[in-house]
Formats: sequence, structure tokens, C-alpha cells
Amino acid sequence: MAENSGLAGGLLGYETLVHAVAGAMGSATAMSVFFPLDTAKSRLQVDEGRKSHSTPVILLEIAKEEGVLSLYRGWFPVISSLFCSNFVYFYTFNALKKVAASGAGKPRPGKDLLMGIVAGAVNVILTTPMWVVNTRLKLQGVKFRNEDLHQTRYRGIFDAFSQIIANEGVGTLWSSTLPSLILVLNPAVQFMFYEAMKRKAGKGGRKISSAEIFLIGAVAKAIATTATYPLQTVQAILRFGQYKGDGRGSVLGSLSSIFSLFMDRIKKHGILGLYKGLEAKLLQTVLTAALMFVIYEKITAATFKVMGLNKKLKH
Repeated sequence: MAENSGLAGGLLGYETLVHAVAGAMGSATAMSVFFPLDTAKSRLQVDEGRKSHSTPVILLEIAKEEGVLSLYRGWFPVISSLFCSNFVYFYTFNALKKVAASGAGKPRPGKDLLMGIVAGAVNVILTTPMWVVNTRLKLQGVKFRNEDLHQTRYRGIFDAFSQIIANEGVGTLWSSTLPSLILVLNPAVQFMFYEAMKRKAGKGGRKISSAEIFLIGAVAKAIATTATYPLQTVQAILRFGQYKGDGRGSVLGSLSSIFSLFMDRIKKHGILGLYKGLEAKLLQTVLTAALMFVIYEKITAATFKVMGLNKKLKH
């Protein structure tokens, strides 16, 4: 009975919901601040014909050729997808943490990694269609250097969903699921390092400052992003939907597409081609993750204080 009440409390408790809302709000706010860097990263990943590699140069080119507002093209679908995605991730991760805390044993990096992988898998299965649509919308109207890429014509999120389903089939909405499932290692590794460094910094009841949270979040995300970046590039290309592969829709077909994309990238640009856009990605994700964790911690602390939960938060 105790186990069942611990499970129900972890999955349905107010604290879990607070963590989920705080994580979603923190990520949406942070992404909005650094959104132009995400725009630069997407162009570098998908448009192989673009010769510029420097993030500031890419941003200047986009602003000059397409207007300053184009740096925020696709903002709404990206932010709405990110909000939903992080709500699911933080809710699942913190529910699992609460269930684990009700059992025996101390918090360990291995446990954090496992909970991060499970939370990431749940998130991928539920939110991949949103990310496929927002990748298409974000790159709509772009002046591509690669002549093989063609323009799409969507009138918004719902029109994009309906056109993709009608013209390409429902399965296309989950076209990047396999690399995305492998990429659950990214947030899992990020949270493992974040939780471990935060536990160390707060040892002995020491209060952790916002600056320390920012630094811990930045280091954790930098490690995770650098380790998984080549697969993130493959994920972006598959989401854009203009890579044909071998036409097989099975898991083997997906694996074949991933392998072919890796080899094609290496053949054209060398090993470093797998890391094209890493500078923009690191700038964007590291700064975004660092700011997100600061906002997340502030919101959860303030909310729990208002709710009258006068206890030391173990998150």
C-alpha cells in the first residue's frame, strides 16, 4: 500500500505539477531570449550549400537577405512545442524522482541517468509530431543555398499537420523518432551532471546562488550537446522531410537513413561536417539551458514558498 501511495503521490502530486510548469516556463522564456541562435543552427544543419560557418556572419546574412524578423521565423510553433515538450519531460522526471525518493537508497548519478532516459523516451513519443511540424515552419520561406531543397507552403501549425498527413502519411509525423529516442541521452546526461553538480554544490545545506545554478546548467548542457551533436544534425534533416533515404519506413529503414546521412555528410565535408553548426548550437543551448535552470529554480522555490511547503527542496 505504501508503494502505491508513493507512486500516486509522485505521478499526481502538486509538487510534480509545479516542477513541470516551472520547467516549461523556464525553457520557453530562455529560448525566446536566444531564439536567433537557434535559427542560425537550423540553417547550418539543413542547408549544406551555405558556405558561412560563423554564427554572427550567418545571423547578419539572414537579417540582410530576409529581414531582421526572419531571425524569429517559426517562433510560435517552436515555443509551443518546447513548452509542451519540457512540461512532459519535467513532469515525468520529477514524478520518477519522487517515486524513487520514497524507496530505499540515496540519489545517485546512475539513477538520474535512468530516470532521464525514461522521461526522454516518454517525451519523444508524445511530442515528436510537434517538432516535425515546427522544423518545417521554421524553415519555410528560407533562401536556401542548396538547390535540392524546395519551399513548403503551410498556413500555420494545423495546416502543416493536415498537409503532412494528407500528402506524406501519418507516419511522417514520427519520421525522426529513432534518432530522437537515441538522443534522449542528451537531456539524460544533462540532468545527470546537473543533479550531481548541484548536490555537490549544496552539500551541508549550503544555499546555491543563481550564478552557480547558471554555471552548473551551462556546463551540464555543454557536455551533453557536444557528445550528441552529430545525431542532432541527422535528426534536423529527417524532420525537415526532404531526405528520401531508401524509402523503407521500418526501423531498419530508419537506421539505414541515419547511417546514409552520416556517411554522406562525412564524404562531403569530412568528420568535422558532422559538427557543422556546433558553435551556434552550443551558444544557443548552453545559454538557454543555463537561463532555463535559473528561472526553473526561482519559480519552483517561489511557488513552494507561497504554497507553504516549508521544507528543503530535493530536486
